[in-house]
Amino acid sequence: MIEIKRGDELGEDYRRRITEVLVCGFAEDFAFFSSDPQKLANAFEHMILLNRFYVALVEGEPAAIASVTVGTQECFAPRWSEVRRHLGTVHGTISHLVVRSQFLGAADEARAGLAEIGFVTTAPAYQGRGVATALMQHILALPDFDEYVLRDIKSTNAPALGLYAKLGFTEYQRRPVKFARRAGFTDYVSMRLG
Repeated sequence: MIEIKRGDELGEDYRRRITEVLVCGFAEDFAFFSSDPQKLANAFEHMILLNRFYVALVEGEPAAIASVTVGTQECFAPRWSEVRRHLGTVHGTISHLVVRSQFLGAADEARAGLAEIGFVTTAPAYQGRGVATALMQHILALPDFDEYVLRDIKSTNAPALGLYAKLGFTEYQRRPVKFARRAGFTDYVSMRLG
């Protein structure tokens, strides 16, 4: 059985496990920061705003996560000193700057009633079991939202793009990636529902 809870409803005891799902799901994107998942979890754990993340639990274990923000809300609150403590002076400083520039800041279209869904990922042990679908359906049933957006999905992420299309999302923007050959994909895709 899949149960969906907001991170702050689960409490601080779940913070590390939620962070580990995030780090595992985005390991390729976070590889510049570090290739060590424990180091990454240490660096990211403090910055997750639990009240902005929804968690799909399977037998009490975080199986999938997604952030939901509205307007100018953020899902991370990184502290420079904490990131540097875990990733070192150089990587920590660069990582903090990248997190602030790439993961923070509202979309141009941000407004009340528009929910931005981000950082959707499923732990490998739970992939292909409908966990992300259940999580997304729960989020789409939340009150007070008349539109949903997902920004900057890699064009090569066929499972995510397929799931979102199945749920009714349509592409509204495609943005080319700088250094596409090195990145391994050509475009970021943004999708909308509502």
